[in-house]
Amino acid sequence: MSIHDLPKDLRDLQTRVKAEAEKCGLDCFEVVFEMLDYDQINQVAAGSGFPKRYPHWRFGMAYDQLSKGYEWGMQKIYEMVINTDPCYAYLLNSNPYIDQKLVMAHVYGHCDFFKNNYWFSKTNRKMMDQMANHAVRVRRYMDIHGEEAVETFIDKCLSIEDLIDPFLPFQQPKEPEQKPKEDENELAKFRTPRQYMDSFMNPKAFLDQQRADLNAKKKETKFTIPAQPERDILKFLMEFAPLEDWQADVLSMVREEAYYFLPQRGTKIMNEGWASYWHSKLLTNGLLDASELIDFADRHAGVMVTKPGGMNPYKLGIELYRHIEERWNKGKFGKDYDECDNMVTKKNWDKKLNLGRQKIFDVRKSHNDITFIDEFFTEEFCEEQKLYTYEMNPRTKRYEIKTRDWKEVKEKMLAMLTNAGQPLIRVVDGNHKNRAEMLLRHEHQGQDLDLNYAKATLANLSAIWGRPTHIETTHEGVRKVYGFVNGEFSEDKS
Repeated sequence: MSIHDLPKDLRDLQTRVKAEAEKCGLDCFEVVFEMLDYDQINQVAAGSGFPKRYPHWRFGMAYDQLSKGYEWGMQKIYEMVINTDPCYAYLLNSNPYIDQKLVMAHVYGHCDFFKNNYWFSKTNRKMMDQMANHAVRVRRYMDIHGEEAVETFIDKCLSIEDLIDPFLPFQQPKEPEQKPKEDENELAKFRTPRQYMDSFMNPKAFLDQQRADLNAKKKETKFTIPAQPERDILKFLMEFAPLEDWQADVLSMVREEAYYFLPQRGTKIMNEGWASYWHSKLLTNGLLDASELIDFADRHAGVMVTKPGGMNPYKLGIELYRHIEERWNKGKFGKDYDECDNMVTKKNWDKKLNLGRQKIFDVRKSHNDITFIDEFFTEEFCEEQKLYTYEMNPRTKRYEIKTRDWKEVKEKMLAMLTNAGQPLIRVVDGNHKNRAEMLLRHEHQGQDLDLNYAKATLANLSAIWGRPTHIETTHEGVRKVYGFVNGEFSEDKS
C-alpha cells in the first residue's frame, strides 16, 4: 500500500507533519510511506528495510527472530526509514493513531539527516533499485553454479564485509597498481652526437650486460602488492584474488552494500538523536491534541529508557543536541566562558545569544558520532546525565561503577565508536615471504584481537585468496603473527 492508498486521516496527517517540519527548517527528500502488516514489516526489516534482497539464509534467520519477538510481545517495530531519494518509510497498520503521528515526525527527522549530513553525501540514493538488481544477479548465479556454492561464497564475503575504508568515498580514485616494466631509459647508455654512431658507442654486448645487472637487482628488490598498506581489503581481493567472474561480481555487490550502510554505523547516535529531537519538537509544537499528551509522553519515555551500564543512542543523541542548543543560546562557549573558574557564574551564564537552533543544524551537517562526542561531550553534560564507566569486580563477580570522571567516560565512548568498535586492519603484503601469501596488520588500539574471530576470518580470507593468510598483531603486549595455513590456525614461529 503506497501513500496514495493510505487512509485519508493519515494522508492529512502527513501533510500536517511535513508542513510543520518545513516551518522548523527541516529539508527533506520526498517521503513515501508504505502501510504494512506485522508480517510484511518483519520481512522488510529482515532485509534491512529493503523489500528485495538477494536470497541468503541470514535474512530468513532475521525474519524468524523478528516474528517470534513480535508474537511473544518482546519487541515491536515502530518505524523504519530508508536512505533513498525519494525516502521510503513504513507504517505498521496495527499501530494506534498516536504512534503513526510519532513515527511520521521521527521519519522526517531521519530524512533531513540523510539528505544533509556530509557522511551520507556519497551514498547511492537509488539503492532500492540497486538492491533489486543484486537479487536478480545472485539468483542467476545460483541457477548456473548451484545454490549451495553461491551461498557458501556469500557467507565468506559477509564475514569480511567490515574490512573496508570508511574514508575511501571521500578520496580521489587511485590508479590500479601494476608491476613495473623494464624501461630502456634505465640503461646507462653513452650519449651519441649522431644516431648512426649509437651502435658503435653502445654495442649490444654492453647493453645486454646492463640489462642483466638490472634484472638481478630487480630480483633482489621484492615487489610488494599493495605498494602502501590498504584498508579496503575487499577491493584488494577483487583486484588480485584468483576469483571467477561470478565470484568477483558477488564480492563487488557485498562491498557496494557495505559502503551504503557504512554511514549509518558511523552516525547512529547523531541520526537517532536528531530524529528523536524533532519528533518531540514537532509534536509538542502543535501536532498533538490535548488527549494525546499522556500517550505521547509514555511512548517517548519508552524510547529514552537506558539500561544500567548501557548506552541508548536515542537518549544520548537527543540530550547532547539539547545541551548544545542550550549552550549556544546562552553563549556558554568561547574563550571567556572556558577561562571562567567560578562554577556559580558558569552555571548562571546567559548572554541570550539564541544561536542554539542554528548551531545544531550546523552540527547535523558536518559531524559523525566520533567528532560529535569528541567536540561537544563536556563535564557539565556528563554530570547532568549521570554517566559513568563500569567494570567487573573480581571479588564480588559483579559489574560495579568504576568512575564518573567525565574524561574517562568520554574516552571510553570514543573507544567504543572508533571504527564502529571493529579492529582496524590493513593488508600490507600480497606476496608475504615471496610465496603469494597474504599478510594483514592489526593496528592495535588498546584491545587485543579476539583470536576465535581472527581464526574464522583468516579461514574465509584464505578461501577467497586461494593461499595462506597471516595477521600481525599485538597480543598481551607482545607482537605476534598468526596464520591460517593448510587448514590450521596457529602462531607463526618463523
